[in-house]
Amino acid sequence: MPAIVGAFKVNSVGTSSIVHVGDVITISPYSEVKTFAGAGSFNTGDGLNIYNQHSVTNTYDNDVVDQPSAGNL
Repeated sequence: MPAIVGAFKVNSVGTSSIVHVGDVITISPYSEVKTFAGAGSFNTGDGLNIYNQHSVTNTYDNDVVDQPSAGNL
């Protein structure tokens, strides 16, 4: 059912964002990300005591494409 939309303002549109006004059957955003993090990187909470004596994060990746998005649009 069509709708009447008044004025709206878009402040920012990121790489995997969707701005849509009107009727739609399917909306399917996509994005790819690879995260490298060392010891203690994702700890959250109050009063944490974290002791990392020696931390090495290996970022070598011999395969170039991990999550191909070709053909998935």
